[in-house]
Amino acid sequence: MVELQLFFVLFFFKSSILEWASSRLNLIMQRRTSLKLLGAAGAGIAGLALVDWKWQILDRLTHAGFFTYDQEQLITSLADTLIPEGTPAGSGAAPIGALSTGTDQFLIKFFEKCLEKEEQEILIQELKALEKRGFAALPKQEREAILGEYSKTENENQKKFYELIRANTIFGFTTAKQVMVDHLGYQVAPGFYSGCVEEPAQKA
Repeated sequence: MVELQLFFVLFFFKSSILEWASSRLNLIMQRRTSLKLLGAAGAGIAGLALVDWKWQILDRLTHAGFFTYDQEQLITSLADTLIPEGTPAGSGAAPIGALSTGTDQFLIKFFEKCLEKEEQEILIQELKALEKRGFAALPKQEREAILGEYSKTENENQKKFYELIRANTIFGFTTAKQVMVDHLGYQVAPGFYSGCVEEPAQKA
């Protein structure tokens, strides 16, 4: 009888050990799977970053236009500094700014096609000066401070540059469809003409 009891005790003890070992093994396998997934996710993110970096290099090498790739990025940064993304007052509309309305792309084309050669030379000169200061990579407050310096300068070229950037950024933004039509309610033909209007017959 004692031997039988001892057998059952050993049997249940052995089963408990096997269950414990099995659970530990499952836990280890789950951890390994999780680590593999995390490693794969990290590699994927690193791969995307590498791809984006390669595309930036490719963009620079294949870029063709009046402005260099970096100068166009600088114009984009200037437009975003002057009119950053913001929600129109008193509306639940999506945030709107120079970049979301394509104002920076308007500026690039406008400066290339519509400025006098002397103005273009001033623009290029000051863009190069801002490139040396790393303007595009600076925090928003520092970019605003630099534009503040340009707005108060006595240097004629810097003053002209600031006026060109500021005036045309405002012009490009305020004449964009998202602002004129969607926000300000502009209508090309505000008056409506109804050519066929039915009038009730009048008694003689």
